[in-house]
Amino acid sequence: PAIMRAWQIAKNCTKSKRPDGHGDDYIEFREFKFFLCALRQYFEYFVAFSRVDADDDRRINLEEFCAAKELMEKWVGPIADAETEFAAIDLNEGGVVLFDEFCKWAITKALDLDDDDDAEMGENTQEKMEKLGTD
Repeated sequence: PAIMRAWQIAKNCTKSKRPDGHGDDYIEFREFKFFLCALRQYFEYFVAFSRVDADDDRRINLEEFCAAKELMEKWVGPIADAETEFAAIDLNEGGVVLFDEFCKWAITKALDLDDDDDAEMGENTQEKMEKLGTD
């Protein structure tokens, strides 16, 4: 799922100049660096998501979210009420948080794992991810 999220956000980061109209379906050369930075960031989100998803079903339920509250606070800062935060993340109100919902939340919270390599993305890349990743 991390690769697909990075591809989706990168292919839309600039307007294509291809005359055939198919440029927005692909990652073009000028989007490739952004794709690599986004890919690294979405892998970080996937690692965080996997750590919270205790039963490895690729969904986070309320119990898993509440159990991981202290861990997530290391990555995003204070979470006042876990149930309220969970409800805000669960955009489709399905009772579970899916990876794409988790990513949108992680981007708005500037999630940063405490044990990753902290590669520099650059301000421009972070700003683009915030703008494109929360649409």
